[in-house]
Amino acid sequence: MLAEKDDNLQPAADGSENDTNKDTSLVETKETAASPASKDEENEHPTSEKEGEEDDPQDEIDESNAEDAEDDGHKDRHKIPMLDYHAISMDKLVDELEKLVRKEKIQAIKNHVDQIKSEFDLKYQELLEQKKEDFINDGGNEIDFNYTSATKKRFNTVYSEYKDKRNQYYKNLEHRLKSSLENRLEIIEELKGLINVEENINDTYKHFKELQDRWRNAGPVPRVNYNDVWRTYHHHVEIFYDFLDLNRDLRDLDFKHNLEEKEKLITQAEALAEIRDVNKAFRELQLLHKKWKEDLGPVDREHREDIWNRFSAATKAIHQKRQEYFKNQDAIHEANLVVKQDIIKKIEIITLKPASNHSGWQKQIKEVEALREDFFNAGRVPYKVNEQTWASFKETVRKFNRNKNAYYKNLKKEQQKNLDKKMELVNTAESLKDSDDWDSTTPIMKKIQADWKKIGHVPRKHSDKIWNRFKTACNHYFDRLHARKNEHFKEEMDAFEQKKAFLDDLKEYQLSGDKEKDLEQIKSFIADWKKIGRVPYNKKNIEGKFNKILDALFKKLDLDKQKAELIKYGNKLDQLANSDNDSLISNERIYIRRKIDEVKSEIRQLENNLQFINADESNPIVKEVQKNIEKHVEDLNLWKAKLKKLKNMD
Repeated sequence: MLAEKDDNLQPAADGSENDTNKDTSLVETKETAASPASKDEENEHPTSEKEGEEDDPQDEIDESNAEDAEDDGHKDRHKIPMLDYHAISMDKLVDELEKLVRKEKIQAIKNHVDQIKSEFDLKYQELLEQKKEDFINDGGNEIDFNYTSATKKRFNTVYSEYKDKRNQYYKNLEHRLKSSLENRLEIIEELKGLINVEENINDTYKHFKELQDRWRNAGPVPRVNYNDVWRTYHHHVEIFYDFLDLNRDLRDLDFKHNLEEKEKLITQAEALAEIRDVNKAFRELQLLHKKWKEDLGPVDREHREDIWNRFSAATKAIHQKRQEYFKNQDAIHEANLVVKQDIIKKIEIITLKPASNHSGWQKQIKEVEALREDFFNAGRVPYKVNEQTWASFKETVRKFNRNKNAYYKNLKKEQQKNLDKKMELVNTAESLKDSDDWDSTTPIMKKIQADWKKIGHVPRKHSDKIWNRFKTACNHYFDRLHARKNEHFKEEMDAFEQKKAFLDDLKEYQLSGDKEKDLEQIKSFIADWKKIGRVPYNKKNIEGKFNKILDALFKKLDLDKQKAELIKYGNKLDQLANSDNDSLISNERIYIRRKIDEVKSEIRQLENNLQFINADESNPIVKEVQKNIEKHVEDLNLWKAKLKKLKNMD
């Protein structure tokens, strides 16, 4: 992990206007001016401007402005948002790296790239360890393990591009900085020579202004030389202003201009204290210090100490606010640590109670994934415990994954068995899909469909393929079966129309009075009805109408109830036998046996009731019970006769 503090925000710049008292290898002994300077003008800066205080922001500002001065592109690093790379996936990290390398200045992205690389390496190492663990759990040998990632390859390509661009940039920069340093030293030499030339003071002043313009546009210098070069330059600017003592108008004009510009900088610095983004305010302050130091010269002695104190006070106010911000950040990081530790404990609790089935594991996997996401989004923790927290989290997740992998390793074995079973059903379906033996094949096809539903999951990579094969074979068979039924539909509708006409004729039939002859006629009607054939399923109610007419005829004949019922029952059995549903006969058999058991139970109950009635057979209650027993006995005989008739069909 990387340090929590944003190290990109390192301020810079010398707080003093012209620090003549500091030693530097470039500062030469002050040369004698053409006209001696007054004592008041000899010391351009107050002591408070030169002497740093403990925790003075000036050192930080000096260092950062020296860094920025080395190349103008460095300041662009402040404009690039520093994302929370810890919470970003590996693919997104590569995307961010690619965007930085392709769109931003190469010298401005170092800290961003370093953080991205650190986070990517950590995440990839975790992935690599997990893949290795999975490989070994699946029976692989650790020596044979090899894993390649398209994401890793893409990262290496982009990072290599970054290094090439960076190396080329710094190779060119070294030459440019050296040339710029030589140029500035030449300007300083020319500046030193101004006080010894014999020419009109106005021409000399004009030459001085030209040197100032050249200095401002001379380009960057090496960071290590930055402050010394500027101090040397200011030192000789002071000497030149001392030289201008003979022409105070020109000097006072410069003093006035510098005072006005520095007051503007002070106003801007004081306004920065109101900005909520303390890092942005501090970066803006660095720019103000840079202008103060690089673009403006000294002011008159009367305002010198006051104006610097005001600028210094505004600087310290912003610095103090920023220090408070970092203290608060420490508290936030401590709070983030508590959150992350709580997440780790929650994952540990889940790990200690592993699920026992697939749905349970899927639920736990989602819970751990959500907690994992919460961990990455929880924010940074104190740097001193960063690695420890990450290691604890990684190990806890790994324990959960070990349990998960062990479960699914066993599940794969079970799924392979299920695959073998389903493949048998697939082969059966494909072998029967073109069969024309409808009566024997249809039950088999229905059974293997039911068996398919009872078999558990198969490996996902085979699931769709075998299901499509099975479904295609079953659909092929039943489409053929339904097409065949559609051919018979017209015949069934013709049968329905015939039976409607038959019923109309039957309603007009009158008994002759000869019981035997009429019974034979009724049986003939039943036989003719059967010959007409089946009707469509949704027209089955016509059978009920036919039976009602038969009941009325049997009643007029005063035919024995059981005999009449059995005649009608024979017609019902024929209908069941001619249906496509073999289970109807079986269900009818179960139904009759249940009715027999119910009637027997009723008879036993009535006979038991008689034993508790203390009365002779003439008692009305006794007579009623005996009558009920006799009725149930008749029903029992009828049900037994139906069962016998049903058995004769086998």
